[in-house]
Amino acid sequence: MRKSGILLPIASLPGKYGIGTLGKEAYRFVDCLKAAGQHYWQILPLGATGYGDSPYQSFSTFAGNPYYIDLPMLIEEGLLKEEDLAGYDWGDNASYIDYEKIYLSRFKVLRVAYENCNLEYNGAFWEFVSENKFWLEDYALYMAVKNAFDGKSFIEWDDDIRLRRPDAMNRYRDKYADEINFFRFQQFCFMKQWKKLKKYANENNIEIIGDIPIYVAFDSADTWSDPKLFQFDENGLPKAVAGCPPDAFTDLGQLWGNPLYDWPYHEQTGFEWWTKRMFHCRKLYDVVRVDHFRGFDSYYAIPYGNKDAKVGQWEQGPGMKLFDVLKEKLGETAIIAEDLGFLTPSVLELVKNSGFPGMKVLQFAFDHREPNDYLPHNYHHNCVVYTGTHDNDTLLGWLTELSPEDRKYAREYMGLPTDNDVDIAEGVIRLAMRSIADICIVPIQDYIGKDGSARINKPATLGDNWKWRMAADDFSDAVIEKIHRMTWMYSRL
Repeated sequence: MRKSGILLPIASLPGKYGIGTLGKEAYRFVDCLKAAGQHYWQILPLGATGYGDSPYQSFSTFAGNPYYIDLPMLIEEGLLKEEDLAGYDWGDNASYIDYEKIYLSRFKVLRVAYENCNLEYNGAFWEFVSENKFWLEDYALYMAVKNAFDGKSFIEWDDDIRLRRPDAMNRYRDKYADEINFFRFQQFCFMKQWKKLKKYANENNIEIIGDIPIYVAFDSADTWSDPKLFQFDENGLPKAVAGCPPDAFTDLGQLWGNPLYDWPYHEQTGFEWWTKRMFHCRKLYDVVRVDHFRGFDSYYAIPYGNKDAKVGQWEQGPGMKLFDVLKEKLGETAIIAEDLGFLTPSVLELVKNSGFPGMKVLQFAFDHREPNDYLPHNYHHNCVVYTGTHDNDTLLGWLTELSPEDRKYAREYMGLPTDNDVDIAEGVIRLAMRSIADICIVPIQDYIGKDGSARINKPATLGDNWKWRMAADDFSDAVIEKIHRMTWMYSRL
């Protein structure tokens, strides 16, 4: 069945208090998706973010981002008052997130809500704590200890707690018991609001496409709590870290710095950790997009301490063994395989054997020198077509960087008589919508005609990523009507 959807990160929703949340604007966006005839809302990872504010570098692969907790909802619950939100600087530009100001204000307000919440007699809270104990306890302790060490990663903590010696673990649990409970409370609020929003979306025939990084962050509770899962040496340091070699984005490659999995150990455990991770994802999302899928076939290992990713080597991943186990333990799981970039025959074979749809990005299609697999006439049904992803520029931004030869090729391919940016951008959207791909996803920026200033992320750069926010009136009735008409025309309603 042909379907379509829109990509918009939670953080990019409009609203008060500096960042998009799980509040009324999220519900309004669901209403807009329904009115526009869409079936999917694709988001970015929901995890709590750290240095660089990237949702792909989270303090926990299981925890939600406290920034997304809607403060007006806490007012409705009686946990906050309007005056509790006054006096904070949430940022002075509604179009961009000021993460430093959010960090300096959000937790202070959540602390007030925590102190107003009588958790001792809250059965729902303790049920949540019990159900999520397998990750929540380590996460809450990790964050409490991290705060005690001025935000430093565990690699810089005192050895007794860095190495999780039992006496130190007990001592820190006792000393920071209240702080630990505060972090549990944040996750309880996040999960309650997220489950309510997802239920509303599903009731309106909107499915959520989630997104998980293949790797976890080095500065994370996942890494600290179970180092056996990763390629660490006897001193608790990584032997090698993740990234990708030089490519079209950067001559230095991308040094992500994530610890690499010890795949033989995972296999010995029956991929227990991955089973828990995917089970958790299935509770959060209807479909799971797995970033850097090729890493399950082979992954790029960069020696720890290198300053860039020019030097590294390819190592063997678990392949279908992992997905056979997940299917056996969890049944069928709706997964989208992010299979972009240079793909070897073995990667292509893995995607094929998994049965998961791969991705086609039209911004990669128009190379006048030679045809490629991103051109729609090469598609098969079992794929997801995008005009661009969160790592691409917007269509209008992309067109300013497109060479004259590639631009001419794109126009000729689409049969466009005019050389107007707006016309070409709409032509690319229509090309995606009318392709044979079962699913079509378009970033909201492309529908509302935003230039490169609305780009979400520029890979291998720091400073200006993950900040863009949509204005409240961007998703207008006229835009909704246009999307609905296009969706009907190309049989994706």
